[in-house]
Amino acid sequence: MDELARVELTQPRFEHGHFLLIAGFGGTFTQQTIQGIPELWEKLKPRLGEIPGQKSEVTYGVCCNFDGKGGFDYIAGVEISKLDDLPETYRWVEVQPQYYAVFEHKGVLDTLPQTFRYIFDTWLPQSGHQALDAPEFERYSEDFNPKLNTGKLEIWIPIKA
Repeated sequence: MDELARVELTQPRFEHGHFLLIAGFGGTFTQQTIQGIPELWEKLKPRLGEIPGQKSEVTYGVCCNFDGKGGFDYIAGVEISKLDDLPETYRWVEVQPQYYAVFEHKGVLDTLPQTFRYIFDTWLPQSGHQALDAPEFERYSEDFNPKLNTGKLEIWIPIKA
């Protein structure tokens, strides 16, 4: 319970998302191996602005391809306009338009796992909403700086409309 007390959450807003084509660096993870995710971000940072078709400085952390046993793929990336020029070193995922509960994460990145636990273990069961088997993602604003804790970090959870 103390862990959850450190997570500052606001009520979500609800939004219809649009199609996203996200490319970056990815891997397959479980709850036991998520500590490897920051390495993907470290690999992505020097490439920002150089990824073919990159649309903006907004970055995304996409969780997808859930295997039902706790495993999932994670891609740290950016929105791109097309796949044509994308080198094979990058992984990519299509995020189809969905209806989302959008949460703003306030606080340091270290508390992000607690925020996800709160959303799925507390908010979702009490909300009357049902999560969809579709990609969920973190959206980091252009000015996001984890060291200064500035900018905006949103968590987009696909739910049944």
